[in-house]
Amino acid sequence: MKVLFAGGGTAGHINPALAIASYVKECEPDAEILYIGAKGGMEERLVPQAGFDFKSITVQGFRRGMSFKAFKENIVTVQKAITASKDAKEIIEAFQPDICIGTGGYVSGPVLRTAAKMKVPTLIHEQNAFPGVTNKMLSGKADRVMLAMPDARKHFKGNCRFVDTGNPVRGEILRQDRQQARKSLGLDERPVILSFGGSLGAQVINEALADVIARSAKDGKYQHIHAYGQYGKWFPDLLRKKGADLDNAKNLDIREYINDMPVCLAAADLVIARAGAITLSEIQVKGKPSILIPSPNVAENHQYHNAMSLVNHRAAVMIEEKDLTPEKLTEEIDKLASDPKRLAEYSENAKKMAIDDASKRIYAVIKEVLSSDKSRK
Repeated sequence: MKVLFAGGGTAGHINPALAIASYVKECEPDAEILYIGAKGGMEERLVPQAGFDFKSITVQGFRRGMSFKAFKENIVTVQKAITASKDAKEIIEAFQPDICIGTGGYVSGPVLRTAAKMKVPTLIHEQNAFPGVTNKMLSGKADRVMLAMPDARKHFKGNCRFVDTGNPVRGEILRQDRQQARKSLGLDERPVILSFGGSLGAQVINEALADVIARSAKDGKYQHIHAYGQYGKWFPDLLRKKGADLDNAKNLDIREYINDMPVCLAAADLVIARAGAITLSEIQVKGKPSILIPSPNVAENHQYHNAMSLVNHRAAVMIEEKDLTPEKLTEEIDKLASDPKRLAEYSENAKKMAIDDASKRIYAVIKEVLSSDKSRK
């Protein structure tokens, strides 16, 4: 079996593709995988690191607005789209895939459109509750539209063939045990709060958390694991200014990046994070109550819709960034962390939303579509 993947721009598009590709290779070691991504995108680095063959094409998204600068850039975008389709056709002709899978991002557009024209079966996987522009445009041409969140259905038009698959979640996330995780991190039975704003960090989240973390340094009420990110290296100094003795506060684990997320997530009683699709899928499979702060700086405001899917199931609290203050966040943390019954309810509701066999479901869709394609020939 030859499988062609296309997707990129953000880790939210790349990681699901890599997870699916890894599961396909696990099931069929002889399967051939090729990934097409955008030249200069992070997929150019991440895909080869994961051990898969990679080809790049040059593509960019349309710029919104009516300015002359936007108009000029959009002319270039159209020119690149034409070239990208030609390049995609050459790659597809050379590779001869049995199936093509798009996981979103601008690069998916020319690849899946071209594959569909060449009669290659195509699948798209949508990670978010509010689908991206590219996936919405491609949905009418796809043999199946695989959804991580059922709420996304209402945003698609036309006669799409939907399958609820969930987002692929890393096996190490699924397997990690809570008690073992807490023991390995040296944590006791006080509430454990895990917070992060992504690998780069989120200034507003760091600033909003500083008061409650500094308070815990003094009263020891909570245990905190907090990642301030690449652009938040000022955060430890802010805590010290607020009176936190970071050298002696054993209940605080303040670091730039969380390299052991499976362990930290398993150990947590409450998670504070953005509302990226993969983060939410991991929160759900581990049954973690959460306070979600959606990033407003994403396409179609999709993190808001992701967060609302949990809020509507009483699995999370959402604070929009425009409403975020240290006082508001501290209040919500105290209300949740001090209410075991509510934590248990949110945990159970998050688990009910979880799909922990997404890779298996997606593989089943691949095989079903391939079987249907063979029967038509």
